[in-house]
Amino acid sequence: QVQLVESGGGLVQPGGSLRLSCAASGSIFSIYGMGWYRQPPGKQRELVADITSGGRTNYADSVKGRFTISGDNAKNTVYLQMNSLKPEDTAVYYCNLDAMDYINEIRRDYWGKGTLVTVST
Repeated sequence: QVQLVESGGGLVQPGGSLRLSCAASGSIFSIYGMGWYRQPPGKQRELVADITSGGRTNYADSVKGRFTISGDNAKNTVYLQMNSLKPEDTAVYYCNLDAMDYINEIRRDYWGKGTLVTVST
């Protein structure tokens, strides 16, 4: 079993900052990448940012220059530092893990349960 535990969501005022964390554990054989997706109210889930095991990053245009994704390979953890938050950043943020487990030896995506980020006065 592979588990993802997210933390760091909450309520913040426009212009504020939050840091999300996601720790992966369990029967992980190899991690290819981790990332964050979000689903705003009434909308589809979208990529926010991702990072490969080699450290290459990718961002949605809407968050470039404001959000920073980073990873700690030793801890199987990915972080999302969110600055200059806007009301349109309000969403449930989901952690994503691209990995192979050592039980089934299958590479697949794993998802966290999500953490709510609300940007509002």
